Amino acid sequence: MNSTISHSIKHRAKPKDVFYTPELVAKTHIQSIHSTPDEVWLDPFAGKGIYYDNFPRETKDYCEIEQGIDFFTYAPDFQIDIICSNPPYSNLDDVLKKSVELNPRIISYLLLEGKMTPKRIEYLNANGYSMTGMYMCKVFKWYGMAVAYTFTKGAIDNKVELIYDRIVHR
Repeated sequence: MNSTISHSIKHRAKPKDVFYTPELVAKTHIQSIHSTPDEVWLDPFAGKGIYYDNFPRETKDYCEIEQGIDFFTYAPDFQIDIICSNPPYSNLDDVLKKSVELNPRIISYLLLEGKMTPKRIEYLNANGYSMTGMYMCKVFKWYGMAVAYTFTKGAIDNKVELIYDRIVHR
């Protein structure tokens, strides 16, 4: 991709943040997360429910702005243990800030490669989260590779589990 195209994407007037995740990508992302049976999962950007519907537990919750449930004002009266979704990229710093405020054990988001910048990693590290997993894949018509980054609170061994596939997901 040439720099003119990249520049027009980066500086467009209104961000296009709705990119639905293929079901196999969501399932693989979810399966890459090491959870226990009693943990509560949250999909903060549920869209069509591709993540929420595939969470491995009945104890789960979701937010979806189109249904009037805004993640940024979400205040559950129970502990969220795992946050897992494909967030809007245009306000990723705010997404990470709100995720940290909810204090889950795991934060895991599917992003385009390059969106998890050193500054964002440092922010998560400063708040007690260490990267423990990456799932790399290619989604047709998405710009570049997609990477599901998993951060675990209190992880100290500095080991990152890498999962990838060579499928072009549609």
